Amino acid sequence: MDSKNVHSPMFLVLPPEIITPENQTTAFTATAYDPQNRVQKILIRKLAILGATQILFGIMNFSIGVVFLFTLVNPYPRFPFIFLSGYPFWGAALFINSGAFLIALRRNTTDTLIKMSQGMNLLSALGAATGIILLIFGFLLDGEFICGYSPDGMQCGAITILFVGILVMLMIFSIAELFISLFSSVVGCYSEECEACC
Repeated sequence: MDSKNVHSPMFLVLPPEIITPENQTTAFTATAYDPQNRVQKILIRKLAILGATQILFGIMNFSIGVVFLFTLVNPYPRFPFIFLSGYPFWGAALFINSGAFLIALRRNTTDTLIKMSQGMNLLSALGAATGIILLIFGFLLDGEFICGYSPDGMQCGAITILFVGILVMLMIFSIAELFISLFSSVVGCYSEECEACC
């Protein structure tokens, strides 16, 4: 052994038999392309947008409930059915909570948070489906809500159109929330399998 190899840092780690050129081999490592994992990562990143959408739908449902709160005026002796069911308020709470869980999932991905977000989205989907059923009953029961109590037929048509328009908006929000919640639950199921989601 010459003095040049004795003071070499390579000599301190590996003996000279291993570092000679005839024994050296070059090892190449490669990782397989996994498109499923990449798609899952992209979908998890987009969950924050879906969460914000859920929160906005929740705020809109709540504000429509507040509008219905002011419908108990003469000549209308009762609230509309959808307000009596409380759907604009408990539906809004479900939608806002599931949206908040999706945003939290985007920021901090843990197994517990994935399971909680998935459960909350399933509960939100169940609430949206219940809301759709309640809205259908509301259309049937309150079809003549305005005209049945109004002594004056002039305002009846315009107010009924406004009332039905509000119910249609609630129906659209509920259907969209149902699809968003189901989609988020499915993405949550798949994200459980990947180790580093974000």
